[in-house]
Amino acid sequence: MRYCISSMTEIMNKPLRYGYTTGTCATVCAKASCEMLLTGENITKAEIMTPKGIVVELDILQTEITENHVSCAVKKFSGDDPDITDGMFIFTRCEKIPFGFVITGGIGIGTVTKAGLNQPVGEKAINSVPRQMILHALTEICEKYDYTGGIKITVYAPQGVELAKKTLNPRLGIVGGISIIGTTGIIEPMSHRALIETVRLEENVLRQQGKKHLLLTIGNYSRNFLAETFPDIMDKSVMCSNFIGEAIDCALSLAFESILIVGHIGKLVKLGAGIMNTHSSMADGRMEVLITCGVLCDVPLPVLKKVAECVTVDSALSEFDKIGRLSDVCDVLMQRIQHYLTVRVRESVRIGAVLFSEKFGIVGKTQNADSLIHAVKGEYQNG
Repeated sequence: MRYCISSMTEIMNKPLRYGYTTGTCATVCAKASCEMLLTGENITKAEIMTPKGIVVELDILQTEITENHVSCAVKKFSGDDPDITDGMFIFTRCEKIPFGFVITGGIGIGTVTKAGLNQPVGEKAINSVPRQMILHALTEICEKYDYTGGIKITVYAPQGVELAKKTLNPRLGIVGGISIIGTTGIIEPMSHRALIETVRLEENVLRQQGKKHLLLTIGNYSRNFLAETFPDIMDKSVMCSNFIGEAIDCALSLAFESILIVGHIGKLVKLGAGIMNTHSSMADGRMEVLITCGVLCDVPLPVLKKVAECVTVDSALSEFDKIGRLSDVCDVLMQRIQHYLTVRVRESVRIGAVLFSEKFGIVGKTQNADSLIHAVKGEYQNG
């Protein structure tokens, strides 16, 4: 059954529009340019079956047909996903070669410079699934027209040089452009899975470099805190956003020997209740955790009632600070966090956390936090 991408909302029964990956764009372009090269006829639309099982038909733009090659473009559409590549043009250039299929990248497609990514060091950042998609499309067209020679496809995206600077690619070790990626061919808006896979990828790059001690941060507050407090390791962390549990699980699967989590107490206080996804849509419980810690410290009931009415964690900490009990409450909180983190890793690796507040600075460390910080520092100081 054939669907246009514009009707993806109805297909998936979702309120947000779905888009298509850079891999899908490159595949549609490759198919169209190959067919035009073999027939000499202009094509204005082309379709492919994505790995998700959805047929996508896209407009073919900026076509150039010569005797020796054909190039064309597809305009990237990301649906309602906040994708930096939305609206950019992805091109392919198709040429005949004596035999076989060659898939490579040109301007605006990044080059892999670090081990642990989807492609080997030195290769263009065209991931394995898009390569398979392109190969399948080329094979289909060559068989259709009984062509027995070879085909070379060069994927390029002139806008990719500048756009890549706004992505994680330089940090991951992909230089000079964007990546051609996608495992389903379809972009799910605000995909949690995509975020988690990015975390896994960053962790894997570090592991391939031989790193054994992982530093996880939560967001920009964490990075700013590290810049002021531990500047020598500020750029050695993996940012996991709200997906703390998944980031820990990925680290376990990659056999890291220790994990240190650094984050604002406004988020990480939830770890004191075993909440490992700290997004507000998943769970809150911030004040409930602090009240529990207060009860265990014998904080007077009137103060606990004030804490229950607080909107922010910093304001709750201020209530404890007024009666000189902030340190006691945070000590109990860190004990609870250590317990739940240890349960998460099943006591298989060392794990700890450092919590800070904009108002109070470092408000808590698990018992082993200093040794974990030392391990991370030592690993990078030793190269």
